[in-house]
Amino acid sequence: MNSLSLPVVHPSFQKLKHAGRLLHLTAGGLILVHAISHFNQPQSSPVYLGCLLLMALDIFILVFAGKNILIHMPKVNLFFRLAEILFFLGIGITLFIESKWFMGSLHLVLALVYSYLFYCEKNVNSEEYVAIHHTGISIPSLPDNKFFLWSHINGVEAQYDCITINTSTDKSYQFDLRKNLAFEELDQIHEFCRHYLGVSH
Repeated sequence: MNSLSLPVVHPSFQKLKHAGRLLHLTAGGLILVHAISHFNQPQSSPVYLGCLLLMALDIFILVFAGKNILIHMPKVNLFFRLAEILFFLGIGITLFIESKWFMGSLHLVLALVYSYLFYCEKNVNSEEYVAIHHTGISIPSLPDNKFFLWSHINGVEAQYDCITINTSTDKSYQFDLRKNLAFEELDQIHEFCRHYLGVSH
């Protein structure tokens, strides 16, 4: 028996992919607000102000004109997410230096939140897979994929359009398949279950 990889639909992954636009829009709005507040300061720097406005504009263009780019070109999404992290981190440190503790803390928290999103989005591929190996089964999960040894699996229920993995901790993971299983693939899953779980279908 060879290992088997099945492309699946993971609800949490789909939500994260589609929430990316709203998160970019939020970051762009905060950058724009910061640019406006900087403009009202007596010692505002035109270069710094221009950079803020340009960055906010780039993010808005990406969100409204290139919404498909965020999903189909993850590296572009990650680049802008990294820029947002650096912005929040830089502003947070600057506010701390100016003894503005509350706003500084708020921006540092935002930097941490967006860093976590960056880490999660980096692990989200264009397709998610349930992979069945001789050592166990790996499933897509956030922030990292999960791997279960066969000794930690109570059962696998495979149908042509979905698959459910039941673990020894009484947790079940069900995934819809992106394409229906071929008869040979379904038979191979049953063979894994017979061999490692002693279950016959």
